[in-house]
Amino acid sequence: MKATVESIKNRFFKTVVAELDDNIAFDDRVSSIAIVVFCAMIGLYFVAHQMWSTGFFTATFGMLEMLMLYGSLIFWIVTSALILFNRKNPSRDLDSFGGLFFVTVGISWLLVVFPFEFTYFADVLPDFLRFLLQWISNDIAQVLMVLAIIVHLVLAIYSGILRVFVHKAIASRFTKTNINEDKMTQSK
Repeated sequence: MKATVESIKNRFFKTVVAELDDNIAFDDRVSSIAIVVFCAMIGLYFVAHQMWSTGFFTATFGMLEMLMLYGSLIFWIVTSALILFNRKNPSRDLDSFGGLFFVTVGISWLLVVFPFEFTYFADVLPDFLRFLLQWISNDIAQVLMVLAIIVHLVLAIYSGILRVFVHKAIASRFTKTNINEDKMTQSK
């Protein structure tokens, strides 16, 4: 058990050290591009449902529900775009200290209100592609939403703790640099 705890600690601190690096890994860039494209496509899919009044959105889908649904998608696009523009730390901070919690609250609200009728979810697709989404019922969608809430809540807590440790490491590094510079200045 003790070895497992040490292993988890070591992995966590390796993650903190990796986050200190300002360089953005290739896989982070690729996943950011995929997230931007995926969220944009999903957003357009929902907009098509709204514009064509397919019946997917029920009468309870109001402005707050739109904010929760589209706000979550826009949030993921913004945080991913920040990574693409070499703004890793602001992206991670925005994601950790607000974004994941916003998405968790948004999905929770949409689950409580449930302004959807998944019978019509595949209606904006061409006939030959509808089989891809016709299997999703209201019950399946609700289970998927509960799973998304749990995953987002766990990620929000984990990434919040991780970012606190990253900021402590940055502050420690900054303080050590200033002390070294002061010593060099005094020795002159």
